[in-house]
Amino acid sequence: MTFSKELREAAQPIIEDIYNDGFIQDLLAGTLSKQAVRQYLRADASYLKEFSNLYALLVPKVPTMEDVKFLVEQIEFMLEGEVEAHEVLADYINEPYNEIVKEKVWPPSGDHYIKHMYYNAYAHENAAYTIAAMAPCPYVYAVVAKRAIKDPALNRDSITAKWFDFYSTEMDPLVEVFDQLMDRLTEECTKAQKEEIKENFLQSTIHERNFFNMAYIDEKWNFGGEKHE
Repeated sequence: MTFSKELREAAQPIIEDIYNDGFIQDLLAGTLSKQAVRQYLRADASYLKEFSNLYALLVPKVPTMEDVKFLVEQIEFMLEGEVEAHEVLADYINEPYNEIVKEKVWPPSGDHYIKHMYYNAYAHENAAYTIAAMAPCPYVYAVVAKRAIKDPALNRDSITAKWFDFYSTEMDPLVEVFDQLMDRLTEECTKAQKEEIKENFLQSTIHERNFFNMAYIDEKWNFGGEKHE
């Protein structure tokens, strides 16, 4: 079994939880609340900006020019292509996407997730550590979406079905390249290093779950005392 496949298999129980949590189930039914959509879009816009910056940090660490080219193309996709999926959700709540994301949010779960990825980018020269922290994002979306489009519970009358349609195919090239990079970059790693990298992957899969839930519960920083707007 390849190392990347080992990671994916280890993540399956977490992805099962993600699929059965309120955010994805309400999205399947076409009943997700407007505030959950707004919170998700605002947080994800911030997240994707940082994800693009992480690609830039990976560029000097990857072994071939072909890998560099792929990362540069992914930065472009993050900045332009994925907006299509965001606009599906904006249309669902009948609000302009650009107006929704004018308000920035940085909730605790998103903050923790982003810092987890940056820590690995700066702490480890081997790009496998950072890729392991980034790879669950496209992988979770791909697995959830592929399952959703076959699920009898999917409400095809709701525009939210298009969100699942988008992610059921658009993440595949990235998942494949991340897997290849992970397998190549861990060939010389010790067992202990591989365990660290695996834990990175699983932690980020949990961060994905928390990210969806953060939107679902409208998570905010609670500093106590007087109310902070």
